[in-house]
Amino acid sequence: MIRILLADDQALIRSGIRSLLEAEDDIDVVAEAADGRQAVTLAAEHRPDIALVDIQMPVLDGIEATRQIVADERLDKVRVVILTNFGLDEYIFRALRAGAYGFLLKDTAPAELLQALRVVMRGDALLSPAVTRRLISEFVARPPDAVAAAGMESLTNREREVVALVAHGLSNDEIAKAMVLSPATAKTHVSRAMIKLGARDRAQLVVFAYQAGLVTPRAAG
Repeated sequence: MIRILLADDQALIRSGIRSLLEAEDDIDVVAEAADGRQAVTLAAEHRPDIALVDIQMPVLDGIEATRQIVADERLDKVRVVILTNFGLDEYIFRALRAGAYGFLLKDTAPAELLQALRVVMRGDALLSPAVTRRLISEFVARPPDAVAAAGMESLTNREREVVALVAHGLSNDEIAKAMVLSPATAKTHVSRAMIKLGARDRAQLVVFAYQAGLVTPRAAG
């Protein structure tokens, strides 16, 4: 069962999303928050698997709520997914830096939202195609970061290959198929790369790959 905390200041939106989620046998909405502070409090109380958090909320916005949830060691198993109407770069990067595990736009189709939550539950970071395109465009004008590039040198060739595939948006199962590995081995390579680079999650691993120049926007096209 995937336990969800739903945080959005609009009751009608919460109600609609809750109805969608609770129609699924493997999803349970354990709490609802109408503002960011409630989201932080309820995350500590219920310790959900996933906190589905809107960005623009009163008291605390979704980004600050995300930052506080991620900073709480008791909540290290809670994965925050940002759900918003806004696809602006400013929000994307602030949310990722705050520790968001994924980012979806509110115009995402219901079936895609459900699939996204299951992807996150499996341990894969979730970035919608629109968000991925914005991430790529952000790095077009940036030269590779020397510190990030040096960090990549600590990886084995196989680990760098795995990180590149993560940056292309592949899941562990897809990486395993592409590299002719078992899914467990692919997951091990990803985990080791994250540890070596100090990446908090797969979304941050993607950012590191672009910063280091391991993956280029043209190559990711």
